[in-house]
Amino acid sequence: MSSLDKMWVSFLGIGFLIISMQLIYLSRYKIQSGLLKFVFALIAYILLILGFLIMVYLIMTGPTPWT
Repeated sequence: MSSLDKMWVSFLGIGFLIISMQLIYLSRYKIQSGLLKFVFALIAYILLILGFLIMVYLIMTGPTPWT
């Protein structure tokens, strides 16, 4: 994977983390319906785990060599 591809993947991971933060906030403080709270929280935690795994992958693979 090239360095430019890693940059775009890292933006995706950061986006997942930001969206999960907003969904968790919504599910805890703004939504009253129990089922809707559960759905939003479930989506948020799935995105949180995906964002974490993306970041771990990018950190573990390290920088790409100069070519």
